[in-house]
Amino acid sequence: YKMRISTRTLTGVALFTALVVVLQFVSSAVRFGPFSITLALIPIVVGAALYGPWAGAWLGFVFGMVVLLSGDAAPFLTVNPLGTILTVLVKGMGAGLVSGLVYRALAKKNEWLGTILGAFVAPITNTGLFLLGCLLFFMPTITEWGTAAGFPSVGSYMIFGLVGLNFLVEALTILVLSPVIVRLVKLGRNSAHQKDNR
Repeated sequence: YKMRISTRTLTGVALFTALVVVLQFVSSAVRFGPFSITLALIPIVVGAALYGPWAGAWLGFVFGMVVLLSGDAAPFLTVNPLGTILTVLVKGMGAGLVSGLVYRALAKKNEWLGTILGAFVAPITNTGLFLLGCLLFFMPTITEWGTAAGFPSVGSYMIFGLVGLNFLVEALTILVLSPVIVRLVKLGRNSAHQKDNR
C-alpha cells in the first residue's frame, strides 16, 4: 500500500512538473508591464497542497529553471548572472515551500482556509523575494530603469512599474483557480478510493 501511495505521489508530482513547464512557457507571452505574469504558480500551489511543501519547493525550482531558460530573466542576467539565478530559483522554491507549509498548518482545522491562504501566500512570497533580490543585486540598474520610465523614486518604480499590475493579476488568478482545482482533484481521488474499496 505504501508503494502505491509513493507511486501515485511521484506520478502526480511529475504531472504537475509538466504543467509548470507548459504554463510558464505559455504565460511568458502574456505581459502586464515589463514582465510576464506567472500562471505557473497555480500548479505550484495545487501541487504543494496535494503533495506537501517539498513538492511545492520542487515545482518552484522547475518554474525558476523555465524562467531562466525561456529568456524571461534576460534583462537581469546581463547585469548580474549569479544574482539573477539565485533570485529566480529562491523566489520560486520559496513560493512553493511557504504555500505548502501554510496549507499543511491550516488544512487539518479548515481545509478551505488552508487552500485559500496557501494560494494567497504564494504570489506574496514570489514577489517579495523578487523585490529582495532586486535590492540585493540590481539597485543601480533598477534606479536607471525607474528614472528612464519617469517614476519619481526607485521605490515607486519597483512597486508600480516592476510588480504592481502583474502581482494583482497573478494573485487574483491563483486565489480564484487554486482552491477549485484542489477541491476537484481531492473529489476525484476520493471517488477513486471508494471504487478501490468496493
